[in-house]
Amino acid sequence: MAPELRERLVPVRVNKISDLARVAATIITLGQPAYLVRFTHNGRRVYAIIAVLRDYYKYYGLPMIYYYVDEEDKFKDGSYLLVKVDDQGEQIELSKGIRHGWVAIPIIDLAEKPSFVPDDL
Repeated sequence: MAPELRERLVPVRVNKISDLARVAATIITLGQPAYLVRFTHNGRRVYAIIAVLRDYYKYYGLPMIYYYVDEEDKFKDGSYLLVKVDDQGEQIELSKGIRHGWVAIPIIDLAEKPSFVPDDL
């Protein structure tokens, strides 16, 4: 018998901020609005995006939170994560503004971790 799913976000930690940027950029380029949230949890700065894995078995969707922990606090000053993919490869940068030709992912600073986000990040 399969374990019962609890009604909560399923946390998925990614290895790099670029992994999180790819998730958000894919959502944006498909025409859906997307943004990252940034908050501090257990003394660490966390970047996250909430997404739904559609039609998960008998459910309408599985709510997931993809997140990155900035252990070195390298990304604290930017307001946008910029993504550009061209014949030179993938470029991901943190910026205080947007640039023409780049996918701009806004970063929203939260005062605290939202209560619906699992504590086990």
